[in-house]
Amino acid sequence: MNETIKADFFASADSLKAAGRADYELSAALARFCTFRIGGPADMAVWPGDIDALSDLILAAESSGTRYLVCGSASNILFSDEGFRGAIIFTTKLKKICVNENKIHAECGAPLSLLAMSAQRASLSGLEFAYGIPGSLGGAVYMNAGAYGGEISQVLRSSAYLSPKSGKIALLTAEEHDFGYRRSSYMERDDIILSAEFELLPGNCDEIQRKMDENMEARREKQPLDYPSAGSMFKRAPGHFTAALIDKAGLKGCKTGGAEVSAKHAGFVINTGNATAADVVALTEYIASVVFEKYGVRIEREVRLIGP
Repeated sequence: MNETIKADFFASADSLKAAGRADYELSAALARFCTFRIGGPADMAVWPGDIDALSDLILAAESSGTRYLVCGSASNILFSDEGFRGAIIFTTKLKKICVNENKIHAECGAPLSLLAMSAQRASLSGLEFAYGIPGSLGGAVYMNAGAYGGEISQVLRSSAYLSPKSGKIALLTAEEHDFGYRRSSYMERDDIILSAEFELLPGNCDEIQRKMDENMEARREKQPLDYPSAGSMFKRAPGHFTAALIDKAGLKGCKTGGAEVSAKHAGFVINTGNATAADVVALTEYIASVVFEKYGVRIEREVRLIGP
């Protein structure tokens, strides 16, 4: 066992696996578990099967001193080529969704498209924008994900979280999230999002489906969905459309190794097949420097780089 995975944490994961409540893999190649298809091995990857198992693993990591990271579908993450020294706890098995009148409660690993489909089947409007976003609920709340004029902050009622140090589980109201553009108060907290509740408006299921289909068609038309990526690489610069600046700078098709600025959408950096994290970092730094040199605008990477 790698020394970064402490015995007590491994014992907890092993016990949960034996009980059928979790699974794990040692020396897990992270490129297999993220949308960018980039990343070296994590010492351990763990998939809890229920919220209590997730809580148990986090508390075991904290008490044992095991380094860990909790993530969902890893759709907005660039894993290092060196991998991750510690345990990655993936929430992708935690995807229960419950509809009660005009409210939807979902676990942190629920895919956003599945959430939008659940709302549509219940004739509830407000989550159409989420259809086609490749992320999961936890990350979406964490960064206030949005598209096509909608974002999480418009429909979220509350979220439940675990405080890793104390083991306390509590609720955060919509106001307490302090939402902004691609941010929430969770970015300044150590708390782990467990679930969230959304309040939606009654609507016509056919009309809701039509809007979802329109959004998906726009994605297919404008975004390079046939290549691995982490979505929009940069945040929107205040007063500017970042993709337009990159396009205007003549950077479409610019490459570093296997990483390339998409010719279809300049806001995307794609993996053409053999890109490394180092390729992506070098290319994004070059893009930012060219945009600043030409237009005096500083652009900031939206995709999170997770180091070893």
